[in-house]
Amino acid sequence: MMSNLTLGGVVAGLLVAVWLAATNPTMDAYVQFVEARLTAEIEKMDQSGPRRDRDLIKAIFRAQGPKLVEGLVRPKTTRSNWGLWSLFETNVLDQPVLVLGVAGHFVPLRGVEEATVRVGRLAF
Repeated sequence: MMSNLTLGGVVAGLLVAVWLAATNPTMDAYVQFVEARLTAEIEKMDQSGPRRDRDLIKAIFRAQGPKLVEGLVRPKTTRSNWGLWSLFETNVLDQPVLVLGVAGHFVPLRGVEEATVRVGRLAF
């Protein structure tokens, strides 16, 4: 017979597994994550250029960014769904990117910064 402590541990483990499965990020969430990262890079853009040019670039990205990200990221991404988490592998402009999606969050593992800069340059 199982002790109450063991049974409690099993129940807690099952609850965590169900929670992780329910919050496993989708491809749509990943594309939104990439877009947010790119938007942040655009906002941090080099401040040495004329303000008017920076404002124009930001306005263009706000208007066209989602299309740019959708066209470059989704077709080049493979999602490995492990039930409790997902690995997203993307090849963006010859830059391999690996991101772990778990509990509704994304953890960049490799190549995200480099790819973000490349996509930002392409936009302009």
